[in-house]
Amino acid sequence: MKLFSPLYLRAMRWARHRRAPWFLGGLSFAESSFFPIPPDVMLAPMAMARPEQALRYALLTTLASVAGGVLGYLIGMLFLDLIAPLLHEHGYWEKFELAQAWFDRYGFWAILIAGFSPIPYKVFTIAAGAMAMPFLPFVVASFIGRGARFFLVAALMKWGGEPMEKKLHVYIDHLGWATVAAALIGYLVFK
Repeated sequence: MKLFSPLYLRAMRWARHRRAPWFLGGLSFAESSFFPIPPDVMLAPMAMARPEQALRYALLTTLASVAGGVLGYLIGMLFLDLIAPLLHEHGYWEKFELAQAWFDRYGFWAILIAGFSPIPYKVFTIAAGAMAMPFLPFVVASFIGRGARFFLVAALMKWGGEPMEKKLHVYIDHLGWATVAAALIGYLVFK
């Protein structure tokens, strides 16, 4: 069943849209403070579709993500009591408590690792503000962690470029179904 091929073609068409950088910047900003979809899902196809712009896209993603992280920091610092029910409701409270424990133990390194890893960065930005982490180390760690992640994604997509885009198109349905199966198995195992 070719469910993922049409989605892939649509994503690549969107990646070439003249306003795609604006959407990438908006997504990157929002994801760092409140939105659940990571910017990698837009950065990767954009960097693959236009390899000559890949590093520019990585810089845009990094800058917008860190700016969104600053918003998350301010949310945590100024509005934690207001958003705590939302964190509970959307299943982020345990992750928030874990982020606080990491800050107690690792400080700067917790933000850097959260910025690079698939851990929800927004949880760490809000926790950093709530715990009054010093602002400058927060921003520096965010730039290093987010920048390393997004430049790595962009560089890999630039390196693969058009040949990888064509090869991926051939195998996208197999990869999509394998990912669904792995997610389902992971859910069943860890439930």
